[in-house]
Amino acid sequence: GQMAHNLRQAVKIEDVRVVVIDSINGYQNAMPQEKFLILQLHELLSYLSQQGVATILVMAQHGLLGEMKVPADLTYLADTVVLLRYFEYGGAIKKAVSVIKKRGGPHENTIRELSIIDGGLKIGNPLHSFQGIMKGLPSFTNDVNSMSDVI
Repeated sequence: GQMAHNLRQAVKIEDVRVVVIDSINGYQNAMPQEKFLILQLHELLSYLSQQGVATILVMAQHGLLGEMKVPADLTYLADTVVLLRYFEYGGAIKKAVSVIKKRGGPHENTIRELSIIDGGLKIGNPLHSFQGIMKGLPSFTNDVNSMSDVI
């Protein structure tokens, strides 16, 4: 409860408008059971939303490559869920980004390559040439028309 108290104080006293919790995994380790984590996060996120605070939660999945497992399902609490995955192409580790959920309107349905470059992020073309990125087991489909998928 100490972190939730500190966040409420920061919003009330310092007029904080954006909160990033990186990561939920550490927050979860401090909780005895998942149900308490979800209950406390629900209350905290409701409060922050009512105060007009944008909240970003980061959660690492178990397993780096292959099938990944989420330590707690918090998607129902979120307005938007963005998934970052790794995949292999041409002997290099690449990153893919996709929007899994977005409340309140349409969103991008494709999986795109994400690159971290000087000056920011670069979002590539949709990865039409791959299947299985979401499962963590991507395979190249050899679509000649989509060879420019990967940077």
